[in-house]
Amino acid sequence: MRISFIGSGNVATHLALAMRQRGHVVAQIWSRNLQHAQALANRVEAQPIDDLSLLDTKANVYILAVSDDALFDIAPLLHLGNAVVVHTSGATSMDILKDTSTRYGVVWSPQSFVRDVAIEYNELPFCIEGCDKDTEDYIEEFIGMISTHIYRTTHQQRQYLHLASVFVNNFTNGIYAVAQQLCWQHNVPFEILYPIINTTAKRIQWGDVRYQLTGPAIRGDEKTLATHRQLLADDPQTLMFYDEFTKLLQLIKL
Repeated sequence: MRISFIGSGNVATHLALAMRQRGHVVAQIWSRNLQHAQALANRVEAQPIDDLSLLDTKANVYILAVSDDALFDIAPLLHLGNAVVVHTSGATSMDILKDTSTRYGVVWSPQSFVRDVAIEYNELPFCIEGCDKDTEDYIEEFIGMISTHIYRTTHQQRQYLHLASVFVNNFTNGIYAVAQQLCWQHNVPFEILYPIINTTAKRIQWGDVRYQLTGPAIRGDEKTLATHRQLLADDPQTLMFYDEFTKLLQLIKL
């Protein structure tokens, strides 16, 4: 199968590598910056381009792995006949592609992709959607060569999954960053917290997370809460976070 990528960032890099590993031909990598296209193209033996008019007309699938803003700019410029065209956004409707091809859809994974961090591709969940059943079947077969964890979702379901992903990934990483800074500021190795971080992540697979909540906010331990607030007295921003998350935990537990 011949695949062309529009985009050369983190998502494009991982998908292109996965496709190449499964024996697909990655025909082209497009980027506004030719050097960026070249860097990825070298890894998957593809042709780098920075001009959309040079897109390979013989590709079977075109994957638009670009930001949502860029997606709205680029999609109207593409007219690809009846090739399968998909974007990789969790928040944007597949209808942005309705004028690019007669067969279009979405391939999105709720995963945080970092360019040079290895991923077990077969473990990735993929949410797919197609403009009709035949196209969706094709997309599922195509992505099924990478992973067996495939979910057919509607646009609205994908939007809520994207929102949930922000909570479990972006917001959680923000909390980790606050905790890391607290440790560093007081000469405590952050690595001491690795086991509790890993254990907490594993426990969410056990069922309703609300019944796994622990800590002083859940117990109503006002003395410990007061001690924590005193420790943060000189750091009003972190104290604000602490108070807001304490309220959140108490509301969830109700």
